[in-house]
Amino acid sequence: MMGRDDIPVGLGNLTALGTSSLGCTYFKAIPLGSSGYIDSDTLYGLARDLPRSPRRYTAENSVKYGAPRDTDHPELRQPLAFEVWESVSQKLNPGEKISFLTNGPLTNLATIILSDTEATSKIESIVIVGGHVASNSGGKGNVYTVPSNNYAEFNFFLDPQAAKTVIQSGIKTTLVPLVAQRKVASFQFILRSLQLVNKTAELNFAYQLLSLMNELQKKHQVYNHMDIFIGEILGSVFLVEQASLKPVIQVKQIDVIAGEERNEGQLAVDNGKGKQVNILESLDTEAYYAKFASALSQQRQTAVISSFDEQKKIWSKPPA
Repeated sequence: MMGRDDIPVGLGNLTALGTSSLGCTYFKAIPLGSSGYIDSDTLYGLARDLPRSPRRYTAENSVKYGAPRDTDHPELRQPLAFEVWESVSQKLNPGEKISFLTNGPLTNLATIILSDTEATSKIESIVIVGGHVASNSGGKGNVYTVPSNNYAEFNFFLDPQAAKTVIQSGIKTTLVPLVAQRKVASFQFILRSLQLVNKTAELNFAYQLLSLMNELQKKHQVYNHMDIFIGEILGSVFLVEQASLKPVIQVKQIDVIAGEERNEGQLAVDNGKGKQVNILESLDTEAYYAKFASALSQQRQTAVISSFDEQKKIWSKPPA
C-alpha cells in the first residue's frame, strides 16, 4: 500500500487463546447487523482513496499449517503473525529490542510470548490500547452487547486469557484505557483538526472514513458505538508524541479476570497478584488532535501514488 512494500504483514489468529471455534463466547459478543458483523475489517469503496497494493496472497490452505490441502502457490501464502515475529526478531542486532503497539485483542502477542522463550528478552515495551480500570467516579466498560458485564473493555473481553498472559509477562507495559480514549473521542474536534492542515492522500482517506462513521452514529442507533474507534487512534499518537501530549500516568498493580463470565476481561487492582502497569489517565487533548492532523499532512511521508484512480491511469498508459 501507499507505493511501498517494506513492512511485513502477518495473518493473525481468528479465535481467542485456547479456543478453536468462531462460535466461542467472546466472538458472539461482536454486534450483528442485517448482513453480518457490524464491526468488520473491510473498507468497501473507501479503499479507492488509496492505491491498490500489487501484492497478492493465496488462501491460508497449507497442510503444514493445519489446512486440509496444500495451496498451488505456497510461495504466495501470507505469513502468519508469529512468522513475521520470527523473521524480525532474528534480524535484531545485539542490544536491539522491539516495541509493540496493540489496538485489538492480545491473542497474537500472547502467542508470541508463550511460543518463543526468548520473546520477553527481545521486547522493550508494550503499549496496549484497551482495558478499563473501574473507579469510584463511575464510567462503565464498552462491552454493551453483554449487559451483565459492566466494566470490561472489548479488546480485553474478546480474549481475557491472552490479556492476562501479556500483563503477567513482566514486560514494561503501558495501558491506554477507556478513560483516556474517551477524552479524545470527539468526531467534531478530530474532523475540524483535519480541515486545518495540508491535504494528503492519507488525510483525505482518514477524513472520509471518520466523516462516514460520524454520519452513521447520527443516523442509525445501531452505530451508537462508533466513537469507540476514534479512541483507538490515540495509541499510535501516544507512542510517537508522548512528551508533547503532557500525559498523566499512574502506576498500578493490575490483574486480568479470566474464567468468570460476569467479570470476564475486567481489570482488578491487586497489590498481591497484580503486575506493575503504567496507565494513561489524561493528556492534553488539543495537542493530541493537532499532532494527529499534523502527522497525516506530512508531504514527505505521503503516498508515491495518491489513489487507485491515479494508479489506473498509470496502468492504462502504453509503455514508452
